[in-house]
Amino acid sequence: MFEIMMELVNDVRNYDGTCSGTTIYKIPFEESDVVVDLDTLFEGITNSDVECNPFEIKPQAYILCGRLLIDGKEHQIKLISMNSPITILKNKFMNKKGKFKEIKEKIGKVPGLAIVLVGENPASKIYVNSKIKGCAELGFESFAHYLPENVTEEELLNVIRELNADEKVDGILVQLPLPKHIDEKKVVETIAFSKDVDGFNPINVGKLAIGEKSFISCTPYGVVKMLEEYNINPEGKNVVIIGRSNIVGKPLLQCLLNKNATITICHSKTRDIKAITKNADILIAAVGRPHFVTEDMVKDGAVVIDVGINRNEEGKLIGDVDFENVEKKASYITPVPGGVGPMTIAMLMNNVVEAAKMQNGI
Repeated sequence: MFEIMMELVNDVRNYDGTCSGTTIYKIPFEESDVVVDLDTLFEGITNSDVECNPFEIKPQAYILCGRLLIDGKEHQIKLISMNSPITILKNKFMNKKGKFKEIKEKIGKVPGLAIVLVGENPASKIYVNSKIKGCAELGFESFAHYLPENVTEEELLNVIRELNADEKVDGILVQLPLPKHIDEKKVVETIAFSKDVDGFNPINVGKLAIGEKSFISCTPYGVVKMLEEYNINPEGKNVVIIGRSNIVGKPLLQCLLNKNATITICHSKTRDIKAITKNADILIAAVGRPHFVTEDMVKDGAVVIDVGINRNEEGKLIGDVDFENVEKKASYITPVPGGVGPMTIAMLMNNVVEAAKMQNGI
């Protein structure tokens, strides 16, 4: 019998995926194998202890090299490490094969993201700040443009045109929603598709639909990457998406269709949604209604992904899925907060890197 000393980043409380605090676990382990068994490793650690993990059921994790002392002798082992997706992305681009360093050396600068916020929407301010923080964590430049609520549509479009021409800016994001007097469609279409890191420009939407490389809307992209990380292959699976928005439902349909899933979209006019969701191997809720998905809507062993972000009467953040009851039936399930939200930020940063490479022919 020996103990593994392991540090886990824990206690996710922020929608932007930042973590507060770490915990050192002493985990008893009886075998001297060089690979730590997943179930044994997490035995005795509650789900709340590992909230940085996008999935809380049957946690998979990211493998890192580690050292273990047994009877005074050092052994190299594989440790299971829980980290925020932002940290993982940072490691991927800054450390793995020097890719990030290579980009910086080739173009003479770090990637730059321009963020435009119109008005004083409190939720939008939080989202913008989380994106600026994500840039800072990765060493990117961020260029924030705060415009008043009464800015004219043409003034906003001129700001976007200037950013399109700015060589320091690799990606452009206009925080939605916009005031009612501004046409969001016109704004999205004005952003150069090569800098459209949100994936909303019709050119990128069209490229995704026909299976060409494009910028993918960050939340659907995060869901796809999450499935990939956990080796959940949607090919041939019945996938049900609740919600048909241009930001999540429709691009997610295209992403999973490109991976040969069989997809059903449910929306406000769908009859007997429960009969459809109960056949889902993978159920994705993106409807924006607190605890819309209940236990009786989910089949045993389903993968459940909660894209929703809502506040209950007590002001607590909750998802579209009744997590407490649905998790009893799910094989995998994402929490809110701490699941899809952090992946959205991570994929935005990924798109900024890809935009920088595209702008500079790398």
